[in-house]
Amino acid sequence: MKACIFTLGCKVNEAESDSLLAGLEARGWETACTPCAADLYIINTCAVTAEAEKKSRQAVARLRRFNPSAPVIVCGCASQRDSAAFAAREGVTLVTGTMRKDKILQMLGERGVFLETERAFCELPAPKRTHTRQNVRIQDGCDRFCSYCIIPYLRGRSRSRSMQSILAEARGCGAREIVLTGIDITSYRDGEHDLGDLLLALKDLPARIRLGSLEEGIVTREFLEKMRAAGNVCDHFHLSAQSGSDAVLAAMNRRYTRAQYLEACARIYEYFPDAAITTDIIVGFPTETEQGFAASLSMVEEAGFARVHAFPYSARPGTNAAKKKPLPDAVKRERMERMLACAQAAEEKYLARFAGRRLCALFEGEGGYTSNYIRVYAQGAREGGMYEVCLEKREKDGYHVALEKEI
Repeated sequence: MKACIFTLGCKVNEAESDSLLAGLEARGWETACTPCAADLYIINTCAVTAEAEKKSRQAVARLRRFNPSAPVIVCGCASQRDSAAFAAREGVTLVTGTMRKDKILQMLGERGVFLETERAFCELPAPKRTHTRQNVRIQDGCDRFCSYCIIPYLRGRSRSRSMQSILAEARGCGAREIVLTGIDITSYRDGEHDLGDLLLALKDLPARIRLGSLEEGIVTREFLEKMRAAGNVCDHFHLSAQSGSDAVLAAMNRRYTRAQYLEACARIYEYFPDAAITTDIIVGFPTETEQGFAASLSMVEEAGFARVHAFPYSARPGTNAAKKKPLPDAVKRERMERMLACAQAAEEKYLARFAGRRLCALFEGEGGYTSNYIRVYAQGAREGGMYEVCLEKREKDGYHVALEKEI
């Protein structure tokens, strides 16, 4: 018997799907994580944007083309938000949501809609290794309630995993790079221990640690000192900005100002001069004026971003922002063009700093990433190999490098 798990969305979904793969294999199933002929399909859905929800719904028909008689189980954020939209689709036998994904393994033959609440972190089987880097879930849920975001309503309140459980999974995974992931890892707490303490607890692993998305408030001197003392944490900060306008940030309920965000960036560079700061920026939020958009453009340069993930605002029904009058699509498209050009210029400026430099990179085939998230390419690199490399020639979205030695 073969099961296929198809995953949309974030690294948390990826980690959860990898855990389900491991759980299925422990029960004797053959598994796959790309569309193929199978006896069972599980779709782990995403609802961060309307487009993500649409793709999640389309995935049912896409997978059933491989085997129309196979049952389809749907879980994740999109099914939590609108379970009926999936339950009505031909072939779907079971619909669950974001909570208690461990129960899916016990309900493979059941039918219906089962949505549960969750007050503690849900432990799942140790995930199957499907990539060179390993995602390790440390937290779930969110208490921030940004005005544009539906995820807190779907994932529930913030819940953290015990340090003991995280350490056990990290030690046993065998990866040379571990990505700490969650919905809001900034809020991680295990009793008196915070995210900085967790990094210190992971410092003796034979792997480098990469952090998932962070919020501005965590970038204190105390946190940066713990991160530096750990010694194996990548100098890459995905620090969500969303806007460079104080007025827009307030309307988004982001709880920091432009000045505070830029101060956090400056603090990072003080401790980690070569750090890559990457970010997300929403273009065309309903209250964004031309002046407010110009503030976002200027912040891209001031912050020295290594990469910007810019995307147009997408109204999510049920959020406060969805009640506001949207900007015309033409305005959003025009601003997106300018933001993407600005982001490309910032990335080029960051990458230019490292020409001729020697850095350490982990390879996935012929491509890989340095600690500060520079994409590198080389022939002859071993899959999963860590190398000291020399950045020689700009190529695609990074550098062609010379392999100096394997570490």
